[in-house]
Amino acid sequence: MNKFVLFFFFILLSGVDAKLLPYHIEPRGAVSEKIGIKILDSKELKFKKLYGIKITEISALAYKAPDILYGLSDRGFLYRFKISIKNNKIKKLKLKDAVKLRDKKYRVLDYKDRDSEGMAIFGDKLLISFERKARVESFSLNGVELKKQKINKLLRDLDNYQSKNKELEAVAYNDKYGIITAPELPLKGKGGKYHTLYTKKHRYKFSASGSITELEFIDENSILVLQRDFNYITRRRITTLTVVYLNECYKHHICKSKELAKLDSARGWHIDNFEGLTKVGDNRFLMVSDDNDSFFQKTLLVLFEIL
Repeated sequence: MNKFVLFFFFILLSGVDAKLLPYHIEPRGAVSEKIGIKILDSKELKFKKLYGIKITEISALAYKAPDILYGLSDRGFLYRFKISIKNNKIKKLKLKDAVKLRDKKYRVLDYKDRDSEGMAIFGDKLLISFERKARVESFSLNGVELKKQKINKLLRDLDNYQSKNKELEAVAYNDKYGIITAPELPLKGKGGKYHTLYTKKHRYKFSASGSITELEFIDENSILVLQRDFNYITRRRITTLTVVYLNECYKHHICKSKELAKLDSARGWHIDNFEGLTKVGDNRFLMVSDDNDSFFQKTLLVLFEIL
């Protein structure tokens, strides 16, 4: 092996640093409305390709302590980063690996099978939820399919969804509730007033404030829901963070919920298409935006704290 090849090999092994650009997500001046979160840091991310794979359209995050962050593209790519968060700031993000999701025979998932949207840590594995062929599956940490997981019977019939692109957008897991997932929009015939979160045998409803894009447990009984709203005519974006209390549900499966924050571009918030969410510490979370592989959009990484 000559010196040039050896040098190139070690560059690949070490990964590629993401370019972290300062980004001010909050409105200029004081935030007028009272919100239940505190923005600790926000960065715009710029990436170089790794192994010829473009780093784009990140639709989900999953954090594995102490410093590994997984990113998921809805094109069926899994990214592994090493992240450094110190003094409530995102100090460094290094892309260590980028792989295509593969089936049990190590074949790259077909186009119709790889619309990957939601992700969560599942022991020493990953849970991934999908659109177009609605399902939740476990994958190895290097992106190889392991097992199709059982989901609520209402979610198994593809005719129940509003469309192929509004299927299982989000997934989360904890020991008490198991796998919990949700379609982007309520199922047909359910109206638009409430969203429903589904475990294998139970349902949890709460007031809707947009389309669901991700879920993440805050603690044993409360779950954080990320929702978005976008007006194609005015280009107004709204990102809503809502906590749902799964142990406080009443008639018709309706649960107590609380809106923590509504980040509205019409009120000066500099937001983009937020789709990914993961917990990184006590009441601290990361949120990422999907740039849709568009020159006009950004990949934003935001660190915030629930107050």
